[in-house]
Amino acid sequence: LSKNEFPGDDIPIVKGSALAALEDSNKTIGEDAIRELMAQVDAYIPTPVRPLDKPFLMPIEDVFSI
Repeated sequence: LSKNEFPGDDIPIVKGSALAALEDSNKTIGEDAIRELMAQVDAYIPTPVRPLDKPFLMPIEDVFSI
């Protein structure tokens, strides 16, 4: 990561397997790792500040007409 100008020493790395979590085959790399990943995401990525006094805006990416 540092080689590509990202803060490699500051970004948390969590090893795990979503397949192991789904199959309940290895709790250490499965469920526990997924929970640790989400804890690290919550700690590292800031929650965006949303203006509550303005109208709600929802982006629409695609529209289908029948």
